[in-house]
Amino acid sequence: MAVRNEWFFPRGALSSGPWESVIDGSIDGWWHTGIRVADVDDAGVELPAADVERIVVPLSGAFRVEHEGRTTELEGRAGVLDGPTDILYVGCGEGLRISAPAGGRVAVAEAVTSVRKPSAYLPKADVPVEIRGAGRDTRRVHNFGTPDALDAAAIIACEVVTPAGNWSSHPAHKHDEDVPGHESRLEEIYYFEAAPHSGLNAPGNADAFGTFAAYSSPAGDIDTGAMVRTGDIALVPFGYHGPAAAAPEYDLYYLNVMAGPGENREWLISDDPRQSWIRKAWESRLPDPRLAEAQHQKAQNGAHR
Repeated sequence: MAVRNEWFFPRGALSSGPWESVIDGSIDGWWHTGIRVADVDDAGVELPAADVERIVVPLSGAFRVEHEGRTTELEGRAGVLDGPTDILYVGCGEGLRISAPAGGRVAVAEAVTSVRKPSAYLPKADVPVEIRGAGRDTRRVHNFGTPDALDAAAIIACEVVTPAGNWSSHPAHKHDEDVPGHESRLEEIYYFEAAPHSGLNAPGNADAFGTFAAYSSPAGDIDTGAMVRTGDIALVPFGYHGPAAAAPEYDLYYLNVMAGPGENREWLISDDPRQSWIRKAWESRLPDPRLAEAQHQKAQNGAHR
């Protein structure tokens, strides 16, 4: 008998109005975070003011965001594998309208909060870029929505690019209980995209994919094992999660959105104790040379922080 991945949603499975996917509190057992994804044109999409803070993340294309009598132009990017994007944080209690005169694809990351923080624009040159891991565990992280980069109330957000054949969200880890100074309780959203690795001359019908896993911890039972493609979403309410693995011919991207019930906005994790040794093993290996350019960009961005 097939096992249903109850916390995994293929592209379009949660469509609503102009949105291809909507994750919010209407999902049973989901409380603190949300995401909306849409293909947008000049007609735009609107979101009302609410007790929600939001980050507008261009996936492809450039965007105009109107919010509380102001207009912010987002330069965006050609696609999620083309480096960091500029983003707009819109604080709790503000409505917004997003449009793309030339067309584009956008994600809106959300967290429930009643704490009001001022809206803020972050240029792509100021996005902290981190090279994490070593060898085939190397990935590039764009930390535009982490506590060090963004003054927000509850939301923590970043995006990860995993080159073809590499693993990320590895070793498997969890953040589903409050252990002061060691672990924070956070829901997490994974929004995925995948594409053929550059230079491989893939045919137009190539089925770009990666894989993602989540499994049970003392906080709850979860069993996600999925091939993931562009537009798919995995939710992690609890449990160990990882790896997210890119197939050898395809690059894998994901956008992470986290928030929880705690007063402190911090990302503290506990590795699966059977896998924690992997971090020590990185010390004897070099990062994937394909990410050397991103390492240089990280150093440049450090001058802005």
